[in-house]
Amino acid sequence: MNPAFIITIDVEADDEWSTSTGLTTKNAAYLPRFHELCQRYGLRPTYLVEWSMAQSPVLREFGQAVIADKSAEIGMHLHAWTAPPYLPLTEEDHRHKPFLIDFPAAAMAEKVKVMTGTLEEAFQVAITSHRAGRWMLDENYARILVEHGYLVDCSVTPRISWAGTTGHPAGRGPRDYSRFPAQPYFVDLDDIGRPGASPLLEVPMTIVPRSRAALWSRAADLAGSTSLAGRVVNRFSPAVTWMRPNGRNRRRLLDLARTALAEGWQHVEFMIHSSELMPGGSPYFRTRRSVEGLFDDIDALFAFVSTGFDPVTLTEFRMTFPVRPGISRP
Repeated sequence: MNPAFIITIDVEADDEWSTSTGLTTKNAAYLPRFHELCQRYGLRPTYLVEWSMAQSPVLREFGQAVIADKSAEIGMHLHAWTAPPYLPLTEEDHRHKPFLIDFPAAAMAEKVKVMTGTLEEAFQVAITSHRAGRWMLDENYARILVEHGYLVDCSVTPRISWAGTTGHPAGRGPRDYSRFPAQPYFVDLDDIGRPGASPLLEVPMTIVPRSRAALWSRAADLAGSTSLAGRVVNRFSPAVTWMRPNGRNRRRLLDLARTALAEGWQHVEFMIHSSELMPGGSPYFRTRRSVEGLFDDIDALFAFVSTGFDPVTLTEFRMTFPVRPGISRP
C-alpha cells in the first residue's frame, strides 16, 4: 500500500506574522498558480481557510471553482484574534495573537460555530477538516470540533515543543507535542496525545529528526531551544525536518519523501501558507525571485511524489483510514 501524500495550505491573510492591525488578502490571487501545479501532478490539496480570507471575493470564487471540479477540499483554519465573535483578551490582540485555547470555553465554541457556518455558506459543502491557528489544540478544543461534525484535525506537530511561544500573556501557554504520536490516530478526547475512540482522526504534521554535527549539537544544548541564540542555531542547523519548503531544503524534502516510500509510512503531510506564495506576503519569501525558487522546489517535490504515493485530501484520508472498534465511519 502506498503512503498517502496530503497537501495542506493554511489560507490566511497577508503576512500574519506582522503586528499590523490591518488585514489584506491579496495572496488569494496567487492560489490558482499553486493549484495548477497540484493538478499537473494529479495531487489533491486541502485548503484550510481562516476568517479574513473567507471574506475575500477572490478566494470565494477560487474555492467554489475547486469544489465544483472536485479537485480539492476546503477545511477550516481558525485565528482566534480575528474570528468573530470578537472578545479582546488584551489591548493588543493583533500583537499577542492569542490562541483559541486562551479564550473561555463558550467563546471557543461560538468561534468554531461561526467559522464553520461561514465556510459552509460560502462553499456549500460540509466542512470536516481543521488545523488550529498557531498549532494550538487541547482537549476542550477537540471536543468542540467533534460537536461541530469535524472528522479530521492536523494541528499536532510531533517532536516539537512550542515552549517560548506566547499567546495571551496570562493565558494557559503553548502545547508540548514532543512526545505525541507521529502517525495518524483517533484521539482520546480526555488526552489528545494518545489514541482513543473519538471520531476525530489526528493526522500529525510530518516532522522527522535530523542529525547534527557535534559542534551544532553542543551549541544548541548551551543556547536552549527558546532563546535568541537557540533560534539562530535552529535556523542554520535545525534539529528536525518539516515537510514544509523554506527555500533552502529541497534536497531534504526529497530525502524525506524517499524515506517514507522505503519505510512504508502511512502518510506524508506537506504544508505551506497561502501568503508564502506571494512576494512580500511573508517574512520568508519577500521577493519575486525567492517565490520563483519556492515554486521550483515544490515542482521538484510534487514531480517525485506523483508516483509511488496516493494523493488524497484530509477527509479522503480519514474516510479510508482503518476504523477501530467503537468508531463509526460516516
